[in-house]
Amino acid sequence: MTVTATSVGESEQLEPRSAPAARTWAERLVRLLPAAAAALSGLLLYVSFPPRTLWWLALPAFAVFGWVLRGRGWKAALGLGYLFGLGFLLPLLVWTGVEVGPGPWLALVAIEALFIAVAGVGVAAVSKLPGWPVWAAAVWIAGEAARARAPFSGFPWGKIAFGQADGVFLPLAAVGGTPVLGFAVVLCGFGLYEAVRLAVRWRRTGEVRRAAAAVGLLSLAVPVVGAVAARPLVSDTAQDGTATVAVIQGNVPRAGLDFNSQRRAVLDYHARETERLAAEVKAGKVERPDFVLWPENSSDIDPFANPDARAVIDTAARSIGVPVSVGGVVERDGRLYNEQILWDPAKGPVDTYDKRQIQPFGEYLPLRSLIGAINGNWTAMVRQDFSRGTKPGVFTMDGAKVGLVTCYEAAFDWTVRSEVTDGAQMISVPSNNATFDRSEMTYQQLAMSRVRAVEHSRTVTVPVTSGVSAIIMPDGRITQKTGMFVADSLVQKVPLRSSQTPATRLGILPEIALVLVAAGGLGWAVAAGLRGRRAGDV
Repeated sequence: MTVTATSVGESEQLEPRSAPAARTWAERLVRLLPAAAAALSGLLLYVSFPPRTLWWLALPAFAVFGWVLRGRGWKAALGLGYLFGLGFLLPLLVWTGVEVGPGPWLALVAIEALFIAVAGVGVAAVSKLPGWPVWAAAVWIAGEAARARAPFSGFPWGKIAFGQADGVFLPLAAVGGTPVLGFAVVLCGFGLYEAVRLAVRWRRTGEVRRAAAAVGLLSLAVPVVGAVAARPLVSDTAQDGTATVAVIQGNVPRAGLDFNSQRRAVLDYHARETERLAAEVKAGKVERPDFVLWPENSSDIDPFANPDARAVIDTAARSIGVPVSVGGVVERDGRLYNEQILWDPAKGPVDTYDKRQIQPFGEYLPLRSLIGAINGNWTAMVRQDFSRGTKPGVFTMDGAKVGLVTCYEAAFDWTVRSEVTDGAQMISVPSNNATFDRSEMTYQQLAMSRVRAVEHSRTVTVPVTSGVSAIIMPDGRITQKTGMFVADSLVQKVPLRSSQTPATRLGILPEIALVLVAAGGLGWAVAAGLRGRRAGDV
């Protein structure tokens, strides 16, 4: 009996000890759930981006993000927003470390995720307001606006709009550009959460306020209805006739940063591909183009200073017999420029465009002395800073007006719009992605060009040194594209257009309006919080 009594006593003592332990673990898991959900929803947002065509995953990603942030204090919201940003940006921007190691990649993500963390604080602040999905979506776009401008002139990569090239919301780009397109997607995501939340409440209590239900449903429906209503703005009809364009992809000897050491080979490859195309035209296999577009860095040897490079380009231009836009690196008055050069087959160079939005840490080194003290390799890689151009670039090529947007510039709203308002009937985005090997960077950038085509209702060509080069119709469809790290050319008759979409005409105004909406929501939330504290003190 003694043994039995002891056993019973021990079991009675063990139960109260194990039960609190189990409860403690359960409580820890519950506390960790929002953090895990924030990081995983950020990862889900990444999966919605190209090269995948899972654009619709952005909606559940923001629905979960809204659930995680609703009603949180600013400290918790800051941390959860940062985790969401890390989940999204770490995989999205991994290509930035392909050739230079993980340090710059991790530093870039750590900085950019701060903007998302601050946006998370704003979303949490407005989450208890009537109509909160509208305020919260506007707060997100305000965060994107800030990230597109600072630091070092901004880094818009990862704008929600750039993940929607295959989505139903894409026509909204023609209404108000990337801010309106992104706002619609985020609003729909937050609206999805609100609709689910209210449905669960109704099932539990049988009561839901009509105004709240209306907000949830409208947040889901209005973006979709708006996108359908905007479809007439998307057209590939030729308004100013057509032009037959040739896009040249010459390829590079090898991927990576050291492709620059093979500058002459890169130039020769593009000249050779142009001459091969000329032979096919002469043989009647391919229609003669009206003009030819080479990519960025297709002649990193300055043809104004090096007669041998000039002779190679001259020979290629004469073989095809039409104007060629050549991407060169040019030194003028002691300054270095990333330049597009309009090369006439008879006259030689007749016009130029200097890249205006140059890439920090790639084309120039901010805080050079400080960076050099931390890591001398950076200053060795960027020995001389590129200078910025000051004027839009629109080449008149066989009567067609072609706007030039060089590579990194395609991520910035203002650089693309300026070419269209300056008269461009089509857009070319000459690029060089060889530095980033076979990473997703190429496909992310290609999606940007598709969004720009719809935003401004223009044909967009994308000549790239190593791929993927493409021809994109004004409705965002890719009609031809190359593989990666192959020599190839694309020839196609494309529509020329001169009408301006609402997005082109309005420019920055939709973004300003959304920032003001965000400011209004935040001001309301702060005022409501202060009134609540005063009432509590009384």
